[in-house]
Amino acid sequence: MKKRNLIATVAAALLLAVSALAQNFTTFDAPGAGTGSGLGTLPISINPKGAIAGLDRDANACRHGFIRDKHGNFTIFDDPNAGTGSGEGTRGYSINPAGAVTGWYTDAITGAGRGYVRAPDGTITNFDAPDAGQGPYPLGTYPWSVNILNPSGVITGWYVDANSAYHGFVRAADGTITEFDAPGSDGFTAAYGINPAGTITGYACSSSVCYGFVRNAKGVITNFVVPGDNVDGTGAEAISSAGVITGWWLDVNTAYHGFVRSKQGVITTFDPPDSGTGNGQGTIPFSINAAGAIAGYYIDANGVDHGFVRAADGTITEFDVPGAGTASGQGTQGSGNNNRGAITGDYIDGNGVYHGYLTDSFFDAEDLNPRLEASDAPAQIAGEAETTSTAARASQGQQVVRDGNIRKGQHRQLPFDEATFLPQ
Repeated sequence: MKKRNLIATVAAALLLAVSALAQNFTTFDAPGAGTGSGLGTLPISINPKGAIAGLDRDANACRHGFIRDKHGNFTIFDDPNAGTGSGEGTRGYSINPAGAVTGWYTDAITGAGRGYVRAPDGTITNFDAPDAGQGPYPLGTYPWSVNILNPSGVITGWYVDANSAYHGFVRAADGTITEFDAPGSDGFTAAYGINPAGTITGYACSSSVCYGFVRNAKGVITNFVVPGDNVDGTGAEAISSAGVITGWWLDVNTAYHGFVRSKQGVITTFDPPDSGTGNGQGTIPFSINAAGAIAGYYIDANGVDHGFVRAADGTITEFDVPGAGTASGQGTQGSGNNNRGAITGDYIDGNGVYHGYLTDSFFDAEDLNPRLEASDAPAQIAGEAETTSTAARASQGQQVVRDGNIRKGQHRQLPFDEATFLPQ
């Protein structure tokens, strides 16, 4: 009995320590960021060294890319061909371990979206998928997500052709671009994540259903959906070095829910406890690190955003940045996490202004497992997490299923406006 009491006391102390750590937020604003509603600083991704890539919206709503190093120093950059008007400019999205950044910019002449990659020395190289439309937006080429640039310099994303159809692409480090479509897609394939092995994930839509896909480095594509009669669409957002995929699924009430799919095709669905269940509410996972920790945000029943992180064992921690607004459309949004457990994203204050934040308090995988280096190389801890039995995960209150079949007759959920979730 004494032993049980001691264990309970230690467990409670650990929980209190974790709760205290969870309040360790560093907030920041990019130089030149606007201070009006809808303007400000929007961090997107973070690499193993703690460098953050993102974008800011200035006083004229023009976008500028930025890199914030681990010491808090900012580098603001613009593609030389980018427009400078409202809604135009340069967006920074994904940063790899070497410090290269990719994203897209609005072409000053055509208005099309065009891809770029910025080398660690600041050199910017523009690129377009061969069959991308020449403008204006939304035609063009879009590397547009958190984890779309891997350690080898391979980039993925999507392009919109002259007929407004969406297609996936992958750009090799030497600049060679390969276009692709998921089997069964009908005018919509979009890639959102790539891992160190070159495996890509994203989602596509047929005439009757939207579904996730995984494309290996050889170009073989496997489609999948979260199964169930309540499922009205599946979208994959990110893939880890171990091949574990996370994303969202939409229910028949148009609420969003999270899922994680193992390399073997086992799907586990999840929601933070306070996630809303109404139209447009719910859970939006964005990134997954080598340890299997997932970062994102959820929208509660009042329309307020809150950050969350889900550990590989299914434990979910909700968080709010001090100073975040509490009205509908305000709050905290989790975006990228790295292999050290750090999370970045933005919070929207009571005046509707965006600010950046960084916290390194959650699930520090490097401290928990010395084998996990500060890189995007596969880590054993991720593989171990995925061997957890179906029965064990079910006992934790999570829904665990195998890949569902893509069923004809499901209602087709049209592609959402990506800007609704990941800012531009």
